[in-house]
Amino acid sequence: MTLGLEREITHRDTYDRNLERLRGAGVTLPRLADLADPVARLADRQADLAAVDPDAPHPGNLFRVHWHNGADRRSLAAVPDHIVLGPELTGVPAKVILALGNRFPMIRAHKVLAAYGCLVPRLLSGKFDAERHRAVWPSTGNYCRGGVAISRILGCRGVAVLPEGMSAERFHWLEEWTTEPADVIRTPGTESNVKEIYDACHRLAEDPDNVILNQFSEFGNYIVHRAVTGPALARVFPAVKGDGPLPARAYVAASGSAGTLAAGDHLKAELGTATCVVEAVECPTLLYNGYGEHNIQGIGDKHVPLIHNVMGTDVVMGVSDEATDGLNMLFNTTVGRTFLARRTGLDQQALAALGDLGLSSIANVLAAIKYAKYMDLGPDDAVLTVATDGAEMYGTELTMAEKRLPGGRFDDLTAAEVYGRFLLGTATDHLIELDRRGRERIFNLGYYTWVEQQGVSLADFDARRDPAYWDGLMDLVPVWDGMIDAFNAG
Repeated sequence: MTLGLEREITHRDTYDRNLERLRGAGVTLPRLADLADPVARLADRQADLAAVDPDAPHPGNLFRVHWHNGADRRSLAAVPDHIVLGPELTGVPAKVILALGNRFPMIRAHKVLAAYGCLVPRLLSGKFDAERHRAVWPSTGNYCRGGVAISRILGCRGVAVLPEGMSAERFHWLEEWTTEPADVIRTPGTESNVKEIYDACHRLAEDPDNVILNQFSEFGNYIVHRAVTGPALARVFPAVKGDGPLPARAYVAASGSAGTLAAGDHLKAELGTATCVVEAVECPTLLYNGYGEHNIQGIGDKHVPLIHNVMGTDVVMGVSDEATDGLNMLFNTTVGRTFLARRTGLDQQALAALGDLGLSSIANVLAAIKYAKYMDLGPDDAVLTVATDGAEMYGTELTMAEKRLPGGRFDDLTAAEVYGRFLLGTATDHLIELDRRGRERIFNLGYYTWVEQQGVSLADFDARRDPAYWDGLMDLVPVWDGMIDAFNAG
């Protein structure tokens, strides 16, 4: 299987052209080890980065593709920025700890890290020609934006493929960053229509100048999150824990491409957490082999990603897009925050921090609450998760959700209903603790996408059952860092 698993230079002429092109653009590449521990390894770069706009396609922003950016997205935080949600909001005594993805540069979402991990190995092997090839980024939103951002910096053309029903903010960003309008390809449907994205990519792949960087099957996505996101969360936890007893019981992440889930393999080894995967109950693929459409943008489904370590997953949970749409209004309107201040006693700083939660981030919070209730966790327990992006990506979604309400407005009574129903009323339904048979069921479901539809060999597909397969992928981290060192020195 060669889906982003390059180990050496395979096309020397292309490699030399890439080197010349990036040298001319002033690009130096960060190692994965740098992104995993930027405080120890990148502090000496901060003076040079001070004048770099975090929202510009500047080579310096490659050294900000990590979890340690401060709230200004310029400074370097000793501990990744995070928030801790307590019982006054969640209704459960356990602490829900979220690392904040909107601190990342350019796209204000963590998928720019995945894009870097997918493109750079191909660039360094010479399989990708920055001068000739177009990098095609199939996505349900943030990954294609991250891909376009990384492509711009690395001097190649990026093409975004995403459903036409995604938030208007995503398309506005893409219109500003892509080379020409044709580089934004809208496919039919919404969040759940991943197959339609694949179909568009099959057509694009007929042109040899298009290189498809499919986040659902690119193992660089898994590797970079296990190598970078996992250690970042492992630093957040002791900062919250302090000297008191506070075991980390679980790591929760939405299914999506399963890249972010890879952090769970690191946390399981280091902290002993269970790995919990979240999906929409409107499209319960992992829960019930089901299908449907939903609006929890960022967790595309109706299939099992190739890079999902299913046999290492412990719990599957479903949450509703009705809940995430409602809480988006509660967290990000004056009416909603006024109600929360009165009902929960949260101060203005805590209320403002709720703006760091986008739709899939809210889904992660709800799943963490669901898990805490199911496991009867107490005040000395913690659940770790991530806020993959912030509310700034969903302003139009908020407006549309409000218009669908009776009277077309979100009022104090509706705020109380949303709080009671979707936070305090979170139930333990749509939750499965996976045993061996349950894991096998989900694993086998992936056969129909990857072997029958996408042409992965049966041997390569089955190899992923073995935990050693996933551990072995991490051997590529020092290999890639060595290739980066050689490229930077070249």
